[in-house]
Amino acid sequence: AVAFVVLGVAWALAGHWLLGAAVGGALLLGVWRSITIVRAVRAWGYAEREDDLLVRHGLLVRRLSIVPYSRMQFVDVSAGPLERAFDLATVQLHTAAAASDARVPGLRPAEASRLRDRLTALGEDRAEGL
Repeated sequence: AVAFVVLGVAWALAGHWLLGAAVGGALLLGVWRSITIVRAVRAWGYAEREDDLLVRHGLLVRRLSIVPYSRMQFVDVSAGPLERAFDLATVQLHTAAAASDARVPGLRPAEASRLRDRLTALGEDRAEGL
């Protein structure tokens, strides 16, 4: 926002078309980025089923990961500085195969803890028969 104001004032004072193009380009880039961020957030989703957890994500390439509860080794909840600022957390599922790891970002900390506890309990129940 500060850059837009500075460029706008400079354009008004100088009257040069290049500054106007820079303001227009920056504004267009900001709108485009806002739209892609909203779409990227909506692309994430998860569903708890009886025997496994489904995690989907991706804008251009959609990916659906199915992680059986019996294959989970541990479940991790993390929140970086930016996530903590917005009161969010990420649940990370780890399995023996690195390719089948999944994560569910953007959860409230209480929901992330509930999901971690539920997945841990389901993983222990399913692994007892092995």
